[in-house]
Amino acid sequence: MKKKLSVATACLILMLSACKKENTSTIETETIQIAGLFSLTGNWSSLGITSQEAMNIATSDINTYLESNGSKYRFSSSVYDTKLDTLLAKSAIEKAFIDSKIKYFIGPQSSAELAAVRAYANANNLLVVSQGSTASSLAIANDAVFRFCPGDAVEGAAMANSIFLAGKRKLITVARDDAGNKGLQQSVGTNFSSIGGQTTAVTPYATGMTDFSSVLADIKQKLLSNLAATDSNSVGLYLASFDECKELFEQASLDPIFSKVKWYGGDGIVLSPTLISSNKAAAFAAKVNFFAPNYGIPATPNPKLDAIVAAVKSKTSIDIDAYGLATYDAMWVIAKTIVENQNALSDFGLFKTSFNKTSNAYNGLTGSLALNSNGDRSSGTFDYYGIVFENNVYTWKLVGKSI
Repeated sequence: MKKKLSVATACLILMLSACKKENTSTIETETIQIAGLFSLTGNWSSLGITSQEAMNIATSDINTYLESNGSKYRFSSSVYDTKLDTLLAKSAIEKAFIDSKIKYFIGPQSSAELAAVRAYANANNLLVVSQGSTASSLAIANDAVFRFCPGDAVEGAAMANSIFLAGKRKLITVARDDAGNKGLQQSVGTNFSSIGGQTTAVTPYATGMTDFSSVLADIKQKLLSNLAATDSNSVGLYLASFDECKELFEQASLDPIFSKVKWYGGDGIVLSPTLISSNKAAAFAAKVNFFAPNYGIPATPNPKLDAIVAAVKSKTSIDIDAYGLATYDAMWVIAKTIVENQNALSDFGLFKTSFNKTSNAYNGLTGSLALNSNGDRSSGTFDYYGIVFENNVYTWKLVGKSI
């Protein structure tokens, strides 16, 4: 037989229960803002748009997790459209810090933009995590910048090896005049030469160029010189660009000499909807078997990957790649560092060390986030995407992987 509780004991239990519920529901939360510096309406907007949605999803997932664990912290996200413009990127980080006191940033996605904001971030102790910058010139130890994608040294070596294994022994390299694409041009060329190939570099073209006649004339002269010395199967063309590749390909398609050799690209153009929006440019790309590298997803995918990829596609109508998914991972690493290292929030040097350790121990949608001594992702493999004509439309398709 159960013992009856006294009226006083029952009242005490009710009071304690009420207090517990009241304390749980009245926890004071502290919201920390994280800003994205993405190109939403300019060049390489496919990455900017998918990065924005990945950031939104990560914010929601993180807050749900923290709430379920009784944490006082919550996170919010906002995005500044940089249009891949260095001045806009610098203005955006200054505005976010001055007006909203934001100290944590994801992006900018290009190396030129990252170079433009780096000094300001260092001077004001602002954490910057780029999901797309690859330039080796920004591989600098102990600064405020971290990069969650493989640098041009890793990508350049992979591309050079793949081009050489395809039988090319002479390679003409072309690039847009910005830090990231010039870094890729140099890395591909240097690596190609180191394994026995011969590289000829074209002077990088201006970032605002739309008439590529002078660039194509230079390429043609070098191409004719190489073809005079060997057969077309031994010659290749490498182009490190952003969406202006569309105009360059449209203009190149008018001269049959440019279709005699295979073309290869950098990560700034891969999966670009802009390139396949032009039938003329896409047809040229398909004709010259053009392909470009995309940072690859691990062979054993994260259990959450498919759901997040589908959610981003549903919202943006764009297939998110590993660079965009690195934004999701960056949000989690920033949040975990803040929540688990509260003693480091007032000491930026200690916070950077904590961020590095958190990243090295984290396995996200893009796999292990181990960083090297410069705070950059230490390794990576690449998926190669080419443009094919299927079902009466031009589309990007996986055509190979780096070795």
